[in-house]
Amino acid sequence: MAALNGKLTKKLVENLGPGRHGDGAGLYLVVNPSGARRWIVRVTVKGQKNRKGAPLRTDFGLGGADIVTLYQARDRALEYRRMAKSGLNPRFNAQRYVPTFEELARQVHIDRLPTWKNPKHGQQWLNTLRDYAFPKIGRMPVDSIGQPEVLMCLSPIWTTKHETARRLAQRLKAVLDVARSSGFREGENPVTAIKEAGVLPKVKAKPVHHDAMPWRDVPAFYAELEARTATAAKALQFTILSACRTSEVLGMTWNEVDTDARLWTIPAERMKTGVQHRVPLTDEMLRIVEPMRAMASTYVFEGQKRHRPLSNMSMLMLLRRMGRDAFTVHGFRSTFRDWAAEEAGAPREVAEAALAHQVGTDVERAYARSDLLVRRRNLMDHWNSSVTLADGILEVLN
Repeated sequence: MAALNGKLTKKLVENLGPGRHGDGAGLYLVVNPSGARRWIVRVTVKGQKNRKGAPLRTDFGLGGADIVTLYQARDRALEYRRMAKSGLNPRFNAQRYVPTFEELARQVHIDRLPTWKNPKHGQQWLNTLRDYAFPKIGRMPVDSIGQPEVLMCLSPIWTTKHETARRLAQRLKAVLDVARSSGFREGENPVTAIKEAGVLPKVKAKPVHHDAMPWRDVPAFYAELEARTATAAKALQFTILSACRTSEVLGMTWNEVDTDARLWTIPAERMKTGVQHRVPLTDEMLRIVEPMRAMASTYVFEGQKRHRPLSNMSMLMLLRRMGRDAFTVHGFRSTFRDWAAEEAGAPREVAEAALAHQVGTDVERAYARSDLLVRRRNLMDHWNSSVTLADGILEVLN
């Protein structure tokens, strides 16, 4: 049966903004604020009533618009409407459609978008499957994927790219779990079976270290940065001074800064730990950021686009241009931690709190209500003095 014509076009499907857009005859394109697009069809089943006695009107999902074309959506919607018109509930009478692994994976990705801290994390989740799973099992129905198919994805990279393979296994398992919960599969998840059977060789995880500049070399490097006027240089100076993560610094907005209280409060949703973090602002930090107010931007460190932050690669590229290829931006957190232990003699809990690391068990953290702000302010004052060579003698922090 040929699909009906409607109001939407392929171009509209790709470009319409958030909302519910009707194609006609009960078919809708739903666009989420995140940009995710999916099809639904609304039908009224002839002769059937809902619990309130009204005609039984039901919405059915037809799949994501990146997988199901406009023509396919119209064709499926027509099938559902014909069943409803004859008094058959499509929920129980539609021809059972088993999605392919790629179709379901993309739908799981859409469903989970609101749970990720930022779109980048969500895209990484999908990219892993795109690169290592879709080429091999993407077109297979999810009910036909077993241990051999999972091993086809994992085995080639299990020892050479173990961390990637481990994440791939987690994401394969998540999609296949959803397939079972949705009624498309039965039995044990093959990823779980492979893990429990010990089919894949054991790989000793190697700790990942971010190359850190020795703390004794930081003052000279900081002086080089001071001679530069680019926003990336100022952002890197502030990153070194605050010992914060790249994403925390680049996402810094003026409404998070309280100059009078000399405090920068990073909201929980922007923190890796999911816990609000207060950063004491020193004289040197304020000297770096205050001139940025003249840009009248939402972000303290504005990038090339108006009211958008600096690129997360900007500081790393600056390091390379300055001939410091051996070091990473994140490594300056390790530099600070080494300095705090070796030179400042800072108590472990104070130094870890400055880095927004969670220390101790859940019970210990429940009793440790304070974020040690006063002691951390003292520590950061000394660190900033050391970086700028304003104070040559550092006292032990008790």
